[in-house]
Amino acid sequence: MKDSSKRNSTCCDQFAGRDSAGASTGMKEIVGLETSKDGSLTVASFKSACVCDVEEITSASMKIRQFIEQNRPGRLVFDFGAVKFFSSQVLGLILDARARVQTYNGQVVISAINPQLYRVFKITNLDKIFRFFPDRESASRTINNSDDS
Repeated sequence: MKDSSKRNSTCCDQFAGRDSAGASTGMKEIVGLETSKDGSLTVASFKSACVCDVEEITSASMKIRQFIEQNRPGRLVFDFGAVKFFSSQVLGLILDARARVQTYNGQVVISAINPQLYRVFKITNLDKIFRFFPDRESASRTINNSDDS
């Protein structure tokens, strides 16, 4: 008979530095969303390989909403460079940010997303409403140049 007291390992456990029993493997877990601003360009970088914790996503959502209200970024880049897995709630976070930024004709783009995560955007047809860039530098360059034309 299988021991049901053992916890199933999840994708997020592996990225969060936990073993199949849920114990820490000693790897430091970095969570959250970091924003940096350069003029009218803002980069919002996810700092966790796995963005699937409800509280973490709620906190990130509140942080980005507050940032948008206070700073009204004209261009917002969501950088997924560190992310290997995310919950579908992240899509809601990005769509909410897009709706808020669009109220004053701002734009939201996505950078450094891996092919497996890009598939989520494709399956949900969100690839049709967001622009994708291989890295944050190319996203920044392109949207900065689009203002100059």
